[in-house]
Amino acid sequence: MHDPLRYPIGPFEMPEHPTAEQLHEAITTLAKFPTALQHTLALLPEGALDLPYRPEGWTGRQVVHHLSDSHMNFLMRIKWALTEDQPTIRPYFEARWAQLHDSVNFPVGSSLQILQGVHQKIAQILVHLNSEELERSYFHPEKNRHVTLKEAIFSYAWHCKHHMGHLLLLIPGASGNPS
Repeated sequence: MHDPLRYPIGPFEMPEHPTAEQLHEAITTLAKFPTALQHTLALLPEGALDLPYRPEGWTGRQVVHHLSDSHMNFLMRIKWALTEDQPTIRPYFEARWAQLHDSVNFPVGSSLQILQGVHQKIAQILVHLNSEELERSYFHPEKNRHVTLKEAIFSYAWHCKHHMGHLLLLIPGASGNPS
C-alpha cells in the first residue's frame, strides 16, 4: 500500500507493453501540462503556495519550482539520448535544489514560463519520434541502468500528474488525484 499524501496517484509503473494510444496519451499529458498546472494554481487559496502538501513535504511553491528544474533536465536528457550514443546523464540533488532561495522564496511565474517553453519543445520533439528513436536511451547512474526515451516519456507524464496531485492537496476539499 502506498502513502496517498506522498503518492496521490500511486508510484510510477511503466506499462509492460505500452500501446501507441498509451504513448500518445502520455505525450498529450506532457504537451498540456503547463496549461493544466496554471489552471490548478488559479484554484489555490491565498497563501497555499507556502504550505506543505503533507507533513515534512515541500510547499506548493517548491513543487512548482521543482517541476521546472526537473523538466528542464528531461528536455536535456531527450536531446542527449537523440544525439549521443547512450550518454550518461548527470543526476542532481532535487531535495537540495528545493531548498535554494529561488525555490523557497521566489514567485512561481518564472518557473511557469520555463515550463511553458520547455514543454512546447518537448512535445515538438516527441510527436516526431519514430519507433527506433523511442528506444534510444541514456544511462541513469542513480538507477544504474539505461532508460529508453519511451520509458522516460511515461515517467515524466506520471511526474506531471504526481505533482499535480500534490498541489491539489492544497485545495480544501479537493482530491489529490488529478485523473
